[in-house]
This record gives sequence, C-alpha cells and structure tokens, in this order.
Amino acid sequence: MAAAPCSVAGIAVEDGKVFVARRIPGGDLGGKWEFPGGKVEPGESGEEALVREFREEFAVTVRIGPLVASASFEHRGTSRVLRAYRVYLESRDFTLSEHTEWAWVSPESIAGLDFAGSDRKLLPELEKYLQS
Repeated sequence: MAAAPCSVAGIAVEDGKVFVARRIPGGDLGGKWEFPGGKVEPGESGEEALVREFREEFAVTVRIGPLVASASFEHRGTSRVLRAYRVYLESRDFTLSEHTEWAWVSPESIAGLDFAGSDRKLLPELEKYLQS
C-alpha cells in the first residue's frame, strides 16, 4: 500500500504570534487563511518543498526547523497527510503571488478566521508546541 500523499505547512513564530496568509480567490481554498505551504512533489523532501513554496509564494528564503505537528485529512476523496515544520523567515520583504494578505496572529485568534480545514487540524499539536 502506497503512503498517503503529503503536504507541508510552515509555522513561523514571532513574539508568540504565528504567520498566516489568505489565499487568492478561486479554487477549493480560495479566500481561506492558512499556514503557508503546499504539496510535496515527487523526489522532494518536506523540508525542500517548504523552501520551494515560500520562495514561490512569498519570494523569501526560509530555514527549516523541526516537525511540530501533523494531521491526516481528505481532499477530493484522497487521504493526505499534512506535516507542519517550524520555519524561520530570512526576510519580511514579501512579494505575494498566491495570497492577498498576510498577518501575525495569536494562536487563539485562528478560531475566528476562515481557516483551511486541513490546517485547522494542526492546531491542537501546534498549541502544545508553542507552550513548550
């Protein structure tokens, strides 16, 4: 049995707040807030995918830290795994290509955002990580 396809999310933390971004309108996740990231391409590690995604979506370089949370979810009838890694932003000079806005939010304020369901599943583990 093949492993479930994997997606990754980057968790940047600053002063107790987490970096989130709102996707451009259209598609399944259009207009929703998320932890930035995306699909892991064949032959790519999760860490490599996050470096690529942040470069493509924000035109910034990131350093990748430890895995902080993971969750299973279903997308279009396919079971997937979402792995969230701590990321360290090398720059705050963002050029948005897949998002309309970004913000630093407290973990408890995420509940009030129209947040992607798969990313919302990361919250229990993420809250434990942030408290440690």
